Amino acid sequence: MSDTIETDSIQLNTGSVVIQWKDRHRSIYSPRFLRLRCPCAGCVDEWSGAALLDTSKVPENVEGVDSILVGSYAVQFLWSDAHYTGIYTFKFLRSLCPCEVCSLETGQAEG
Repeated sequence: MSDTIETDSIQLNTGSVVIQWKDRHRSIYSPRFLRLRCPCAGCVDEWSGAALLDTSKVPENVEGVDSILVGSYAVQFLWSDAHYTGIYTFKFLRSLCPCEVCSLETGQAEG
């Protein structure tokens, strides 16, 4: 994976957020998985990095309603629970990729 991380497309589907990366990799995320990892100051303490989000208040069936590109490095999602302040950098999103290949590369694989 190169230092520059770029997307070809971001699709918001029922039950998934699909990102096609320029390097032809494809990441499929659960909307709730991404919502629970929102990096905004309301969800994560800016100084300590401690989680502030009460996960019990995020609906199990939360969905991505819309997405807006932020420059050429990030995306901002509007979630069905009306939360919209998180800016997810492409680097951050790629680091969260749940596929087996990425899990092995980052040492996150179970087993």
